[in-house]
Amino acid sequence: MKTILLAYLVTLLSVALSWAEEGTSQVRAFRTTEGIKIDGRLKEGAWSNPGISGFIQKNPNEGQPATQKTEVWVAYDDEALYVAARMWDTAPDSIVGRIGRRDAGLNCDAFVVYIDSYHDKRTGFYFWINPLGSVGDGTLSNDSWSDDTWDGVWEGAARIDGKGWTAEFRIPYSQLRFSRKTRYVWGINFNRYIERYNESDYLVMVPKKDSGFVSHFADLVGIEGINPPRRLDLLPYLVTSGKFLQHEAGDPFHKGFEFYKNLGANLKLGLGPNLTLDATINPDFGQVEVDPAVVNLSAYETYYEEKRPFFIEGMDIFSFGQRGSNSNWGFNSAVPQFFYSRRIGRPPQGSVTHTGFMDLPVNTTILGAAKISGKLPGGWEVGTIHALTAREFADIDTAGVRFKQEVEPLTYYGVIRTFKDLNQNRQGIGFMGTAVVRNFSDDSLKNEMGKAAVALGIDGYTFLDRGKTWVINGWLGGSEVWGERNFIAALQEAPQRYYQRPDIHCAHLDSNRTSLSGWAGRVSLNRQKGNFYLNSALGVNSPGFETNDLGFHWRSNLINHHLVLGYRWFQPGKVFRQKFVNLIAARNWDFDGNKTSEVYMLFLNGQLVNYWGFNCGFGVNPSTLSNEETRGGPLMRSPGGYFGNFFIYSDSRKPVVLNFFGSYHSSPSGGRSYYFRPGIEWKPASFLTLELNPEYQWAHSTASWVVAQPDPTATATYGSRYVFSALEQRELSASLRMNWTFTPKLSLQLYMQPLLASGDYSDFKELARPKSYEFNHYGSTIEYANGAYTVDPDGPGPAESFSFRDPDFNYKSLRGTVVLRWEFLPGSTIYLVWTEDREDHRDPGEFHPGRDLFHLLTARPNNIFLFKLAYWWNL
Repeated sequence: MKTILLAYLVTLLSVALSWAEEGTSQVRAFRTTEGIKIDGRLKEGAWSNPGISGFIQKNPNEGQPATQKTEVWVAYDDEALYVAARMWDTAPDSIVGRIGRRDAGLNCDAFVVYIDSYHDKRTGFYFWINPLGSVGDGTLSNDSWSDDTWDGVWEGAARIDGKGWTAEFRIPYSQLRFSRKTRYVWGINFNRYIERYNESDYLVMVPKKDSGFVSHFADLVGIEGINPPRRLDLLPYLVTSGKFLQHEAGDPFHKGFEFYKNLGANLKLGLGPNLTLDATINPDFGQVEVDPAVVNLSAYETYYEEKRPFFIEGMDIFSFGQRGSNSNWGFNSAVPQFFYSRRIGRPPQGSVTHTGFMDLPVNTTILGAAKISGKLPGGWEVGTIHALTAREFADIDTAGVRFKQEVEPLTYYGVIRTFKDLNQNRQGIGFMGTAVVRNFSDDSLKNEMGKAAVALGIDGYTFLDRGKTWVINGWLGGSEVWGERNFIAALQEAPQRYYQRPDIHCAHLDSNRTSLSGWAGRVSLNRQKGNFYLNSALGVNSPGFETNDLGFHWRSNLINHHLVLGYRWFQPGKVFRQKFVNLIAARNWDFDGNKTSEVYMLFLNGQLVNYWGFNCGFGVNPSTLSNEETRGGPLMRSPGGYFGNFFIYSDSRKPVVLNFFGSYHSSPSGGRSYYFRPGIEWKPASFLTLELNPEYQWAHSTASWVVAQPDPTATATYGSRYVFSALEQRELSASLRMNWTFTPKLSLQLYMQPLLASGDYSDFKELARPKSYEFNHYGSTIEYANGAYTVDPDGPGPAESFSFRDPDFNYKSLRGTVVLRWEFLPGSTIYLVWTEDREDHRDPGEFHPGRDLFHLLTARPNNIFLFKLAYWWNL
């Protein structure tokens, strides 16, 4: 701890207080009375005067004038803002254009407009177009963060001609956010990208060693006499699907084909000029792309990304604890997430206590949801979500007798988030709260879920110097969960905390409790600017902290610290265009003072002058103690080891782009693993891209968890036997993507993921003593029969025999989706979707890719065909 304190003191003493504020340039918008046709031809009188030019390179030669001239014009009328751009080019035949769906990441020439309509120098919107008319948009936050999940309704057009290419934008005021004024001053910036040179030019260029982006924008002046419009959008939709699903013979609930239909509507309503209400009635919250298949042998749940549009659009306002800083590192930090939107509408959590045929809901029905976001008077950002999910039942048929059992109660979910930047964005403070309330009609569910849960937090940041080079940010939060005694006992025994551990001192299992509470927090120091880099953080999760009712959090009882020191070279040289080096140290402790994790790492990153690049890391994990490996048992020694990883990629401008990632880990105990992931992206035409990313992983563990068996004769390990084994695990998978874009409004996407995975368990043994990595091997005292192992742990001794199932596995999965998307009118879309999945479990413990792939391809599939029509009305 002395070393940590000394590092902080030296860092704080080195803070520079002498940076001066930069001046701000201006861009003037001119009122137009003529109708501007958005066709990319630039024939209107508004574009006849000399435009704004003087763009500066950020890449590849920072600070140099752009190699090609760019001119920009800005005009406005009572309804919209207009932007026109002429991208002069001395070789128009070398302009790179690609056709892609909205927001697609395309390697091509492009022009981007950035607008800070609040003029708060922290937030904004961006709109881009490429030479073939493909478009994208998104939001800006925290001065430098971008989020492309927002889809505005605006117009854009582009054309290639003998002078280069041109672009026009019409951005209705209804898509921006601003308060009513006599005269307006907004922030604005422009970016031109020239693909063949890998050149990025800006009107206002922020050097790489600086920080921020929105705060550097030029002032957009000249707009007056306009008013924020009334905003009311209605998006009704129709969804129909046919499901061809596998089922057991005689299943009375599933006949092989099921038809589904749904009608609903989304409403977007402006609550004044700065707040927006998003509401949905009878929502369709299905996602177009399936989740990837995974093999999870840990005690913790798998985290999946949100893909439902209602929840991903504009979610940057709900980010918590990371404002102010442009970098937030974490190493085994288990930073909890207060709001994890996939909790809303998740699969029912209740278990079924009866046997027989059953029809279980795939997901919980969301009866309705509403979201309010925007800014309040005084500059407070606000975001709040409220949702109500239905009571769900399983239909059960036992020997012809049918009945229902509740598997999910009626549930309310609520989130509120506020934040305000202060003192010219030098400080900021915010609050966040979540609540879950359940209404049970079946008391048996009270043993599996809490009655209610809340989590509250406060976060903020402050810069330490005038030039905003050094910043401290952090958060502090608390949680409480209420429920029946059985549920709270299970929560205490959950993998996040393991209160039942026999050698834990900071907490204890109390079977009479009806609530669980805790606290957590984190503070970080970051150097934002310059070549020298520093990031350090200290985080704490108390044993009782719990946010999983509406958040995501996988570890409590944790104290985490890390320190990152680095240096960045931004100026191109003879070999490198840029290069970085970082030294990293991180440690974890539990509340009993046991060191549970430690890592020291060297990380290198570089881009060569030919635009190939790489990053690699090498590190060591010293031996520590684990409070997780025995899954509620005593501490166990973790033998540590060393590791390395390497990633290389080729020039993204080429028709074929290659990459390769590899990693290796080795332990003194004899455990080791390696992982390979080559990748290729092929762009055979401007409208077509194909990506293939195969993966192979092999891992050998000398002590993988199997089971715990209570035994009063096992006095050395507190009355239980903690069984482990050697495990050889192999996994072969791939992801395949195809994007075929007929026009910027009509596209076909394919995603497919085959997965072959096996695990072979052998050399069964039990932990010999706590805080060790020593084992008593069963050898001849273990027998196998009928898919189970039977162990007589002490032979002729007094210990009773026990059995456990064979843990070997062979999991094979194929998941895929084909999506045809047509935006037939602005904001109105038709989807045609085909989803297939199949799986197989034959030959557990064996790995033969050819045979396993054959078994997978001949397995009976589930097929779902879906049609969705959504029509946008601006009322």
